Amino acid sequence: MFRSLQDDGHDLVTLFVNGQPVNARKGQSVWSAMAVAGQVVTRKAALSGEVRSAYCAMGICFECMVEIDGLPNQQACLRRVADGMSVATQEITEKSEATDEGL
Repeated sequence: MFRSLQDDGHDLVTLFVNGQPVNARKGQSVWSAMAVAGQVVTRKAALSGEVRSAYCAMGICFECMVEIDGLPNQQACLRRVADGMSVATQEITEKSEATDEGL
């Protein structure tokens, strides 16, 4: 569905999206790296459980919230990839509670 316009293999970093290694260009947004890798689900809606994904991709809608390196509620469209970064689909519901454990 998505592809990178720059596939020269230079300045690549590896991050992990839901446990899967993903190569991305240094400076690329987390959301675009996820999209190119085919992992477009960023979170599940708290009440309905429906899958959500980036809508505006510019930081306005907050639909792209993911967990990055154990920290929830990170906007994937505004964060830049980093080597070794761990990104996970966020599943915070009305019954769960975000904590700072592991930070």
